[in-house]
Amino acid sequence: MTTGHAAPAEESCTDALPTAAIGGPVSHAVSRVARLHRIAAGKALKGVELYPGQELLMMHLWDRGAVRQTELIRSLELDPSTVTKMLQRLEQTGHVRRRPDPADRRAVLVEATDESCALHTVVEAAWGSLEEHTLAGLDPAERAELARLLAKVEENLCRETADCPDRR
Repeated sequence: MTTGHAAPAEESCTDALPTAAIGGPVSHAVSRVARLHRIAAGKALKGVELYPGQELLMMHLWDRGAVRQTELIRSLELDPSTVTKMLQRLEQTGHVRRRPDPADRRAVLVEATDESCALHTVVEAAWGSLEEHTLAGLDPAERAELARLLAKVEENLCRETADCPDRR
């Protein structure tokens, strides 16, 4: 007859160690930090007419100039439909324009508009503020060490997934 109570030799899920402790505390911390960083980026960009993630697309265009849409998809490492939706919204707000590539009329070039240049300074300031907020309390040596360690972690993950993006 079952009483509904765990036998002494069994351990219930609620008695187990927290998942982060048994499943990888660093991986859990990286996941939490990435999620919180994205939320903080969204708050930093509030009022800039950009959704989170669009600033990365715009930074790419401001840095590289006109690029093929396929390159943009590859560089951002996003689903093509996600990038297409982002571009539609950015076109509607006048921040980007798409046009056929003169070298290959089947390809589409994407470029930042002159109007988007006003956003460049605002986005740069928002990301500078985000950087300071993110690293508050860390001295310059700790910041350098964190950047070094994160680069090492990134390299490990690139080898593991066999999908290393171009260094930005």
